[in-house]
Amino acid sequence: MADVEKEPEKTIAEDLVVTKYKLAGEIVNKILKSLIDLCVVDASVRDICSKGDQLLTEETGKVYKKEKDLKKGIAFPTCLSVNNCVCHFSPAKNDTDYLLKSGDVVKIDLGAHIDGFIAVAAHTIVVGKNDKITGRQADVILAAYWAVQAALRLLKSGANNYSITDAVQQISESYKCKPIEGMLSHELKQFKIDGEKTIIQNPSEAQRKEHEKCTFETHEVYAIDVIVSSGEGVGREKDTKVSIYKKSDENYMLKLKASRALLAEVKTKYGNMPFNIRSFEEETKARMGVVECVSHKMIEPFQVLYEKPSEVVAQFKHTVLLMPNGVNLVTGIPFNVENYVSEHSIAQEELKELVTQPLGPVKGKGKGKKGAAAAAAAAGATGAGATKVESAPAVETKA
Repeated sequence: MADVEKEPEKTIAEDLVVTKYKLAGEIVNKILKSLIDLCVVDASVRDICSKGDQLLTEETGKVYKKEKDLKKGIAFPTCLSVNNCVCHFSPAKNDTDYLLKSGDVVKIDLGAHIDGFIAVAAHTIVVGKNDKITGRQADVILAAYWAVQAALRLLKSGANNYSITDAVQQISESYKCKPIEGMLSHELKQFKIDGEKTIIQNPSEAQRKEHEKCTFETHEVYAIDVIVSSGEGVGREKDTKVSIYKKSDENYMLKLKASRALLAEVKTKYGNMPFNIRSFEEETKARMGVVECVSHKMIEPFQVLYEKPSEVVAQFKHTVLLMPNGVNLVTGIPFNVENYVSEHSIAQEELKELVTQPLGPVKGKGKGKKGAAAAAAAAGATGAGATKVESAPAVETKA
């Protein structure tokens, strides 16, 4: 019997693939903005996460309607991780909820896919504050913001992953902050949110030895994810229940009926995309089934991690296409650095200069110089807080 030929991998060398990434990105950006509006005092985190997932399903359902076999939907369930919570907080129906308070630092993280082409984003806000943000909240949010701006500008064909690792570390430390140890930014592929090429932040000695160096290439796609802490930069599990999981490629003959039923539903509904246990009608049964699946590594948990209670964590994440003419951001929304005042600023002249560079595909238009001059004023100002960097115009893409 002849070997079945594997279909060639689809990449952004194809215009249609670029269109699908941009469309998924537009959906994520639009939903991210509407979720920020819901982040008010006394709002329920569970309700906002549920609304986010509902919108991701609804909005992706409106596109490519005629192509019945085309899969689309949630690529990463909505999470709202507050203050010292590092990531993956998205309580299920029977889990402990959290009500937002004035002054809470909230990281919103979500993703959508169209035909398996994934767009993810994360953004940090402060709840209920109309005046300028100062102190450690400003330090950590500016550290994460400027670190991601540097990372986006270092992501280019021929560059290596450790140039980004080092820049994120240096900028975070300029603000007396630390990136969360061992967090990874992954290459994205069709139906694969955790591609082989990765960028590590703040690696331990052991992680630095194990983590592979790689070179970025044209037509690759990355989720650039920067998470920074005002503390020592180590995320730890507490007693918060995991609610987000993802099917792995492991195989095992499951014993329990509940486990087999869960796995069958995951394969049909989500494939290899992360999912929230909250989305199952019978959450208690799903919880029972997931235990055996996790113990045999057929399903991987996304642990809810925490810094020390007195610390604050900030996050920014963008999906980036490495096009022949430069990077194309498909997710991320404008962030006004003028609202944040810090006594610190980027210490390294070359990084201060780097974040002033215009971002986006080279189109030969002349607006770059003006944007660069404004950003230079921002990065050089005490507290690096004076303007919106030129990431915003490149972000609002039209499919």
